[in-house]
Amino acid sequence: MGTFLYILFAILIFGVLIAVHELGHFLAARLCGVRVLEFSMGMGPVLWKRQTKSGTQVSLRVLPIGGFCAMEGEDGDSPDPAAFSNAAAWKKLIILAAGAFMNFLLGFVLVIVCFSQSLYFTPPTITDFMEGCPYEGADGLQVGDTFYKINGERIYFSSDVATYLARGGDDTADIILIRDGRRVRLDYPMVPREYTDPETGETSMKYGLYFGVQEKGVLATLKYSWYCAMDFVRMVRLGLTDLITGAAGVQQMTGVVGIVDMMAEVGASSPTVFDAILNIVYLGAFIAVNLAVMNLLPIPALDGGRIFFLVVTWLLEKLLGHRIDPKYEGYVNTAGLVLLMGLMVYVMFNDIARIIRVG
Repeated sequence: MGTFLYILFAILIFGVLIAVHELGHFLAARLCGVRVLEFSMGMGPVLWKRQTKSGTQVSLRVLPIGGFCAMEGEDGDSPDPAAFSNAAAWKKLIILAAGAFMNFLLGFVLVIVCFSQSLYFTPPTITDFMEGCPYEGADGLQVGDTFYKINGERIYFSSDVATYLARGGDDTADIILIRDGRRVRLDYPMVPREYTDPETGETSMKYGLYFGVQEKGVLATLKYSWYCAMDFVRMVRLGLTDLITGAAGVQQMTGVVGIVDMMAEVGASSPTVFDAILNIVYLGAFIAVNLAVMNLLPIPALDGGRIFFLVVTWLLEKLLGHRIDPKYEGYVNTAGLVLLMGLMVYVMFNDIARIIRVG
C-alpha cells in the first residue's frame, strides 16, 4: 500500500470520527424527542437522500470528511414543541454531550481492536533491579511493588514510570506503591543513571528497574484498553497545561494536515500492511479520545461552550425569573467560531510549512 493510499485511509478515519460524533447527537436527539431536520454522512453535494417517517432527511454527501446533524430550533427560537430550543435543559445537555461520548466510545473500541493483537501487557510491577541500582531496600523499592501514582499522576503501564519521574522536574518524587495489597507512600529521590547493557555493551540513562509482563486475556485486554483510553485523556490535559504554562508553544500544535501526514508516515514506515493499518487505527483511537475531550472544553462554538452557556443561562433564568434571549448565545458562538477557524488556519499553515521543510 503506497503513501497516497495511507493518506486516503487517514482522511477516511477523520471522516468516520466526525460522522460518529454527529451520530451521537442524532441518536440522543431522537431519544429525547427533538426533531432532526437532516442527518448527513459526509459534506458537500448530496449523492443520495431519503426522508424517514419521522421527517428526518438522511443523506450521503460526496466528501467523506465529516457530517452534520441539523435540529429544529438549534440556532434560535422555534414554535415547534419538538424543537431543540424548547427541550428541557437536561435533554439539551445530553444531546450536546452525546457527540463527545460517541467519540470516546469509538476511541475505546479502537484501542480494544489494537490491543487484541498484543501478546502481552506491561504492568508497572517491579520484577528485579539492575546491578548497582541504589533504589532497592527496606526503606525503598522492593520486588513485587506496583507503581500506583508518581507526583499525583496515575501509572498504568511500566513505560509511564520513567515518563512521570522525568516530568516531575526535581529529584524527589512523590510515589505511591501497591505493596502486599496496601498503599505505601514514598518521598523518594530518583534520578536516572548510566547503565550498561550486558549483552550489547551499550550504555543508556535508566532508573535501574525491571518490569514483567502480563499475558493477554479478555479481562486484561479490556482493563489495559481502558487504561490506555484514560492515558489518552491525560495526554490531552497535560498538553493543554503545557500550552497554558508556556512549556509548549502554539507553533508546536498539530492540525488535520499534520496528523494526516503523520498517519501516512507511520503507515509507510510499518513493516507490513497489517501493521500499518493497526498503527493508523491506534492513532485514530488517540484522535477520537482527543476530539472527545477537546470538544467538551468550555470554548464558544464547541459543544463544551454550548453546555457552559446552557448551564449559565439556566442559572440566570432561575435567579432572574425570565428567559435569556438565545440570540446572545449565537453572537458568542459566532465570535468563537471565527477565532477557532483562525487558529485552525494558523496551525494548518504551520503543518504545511513543517512538511515542506522536512520534505
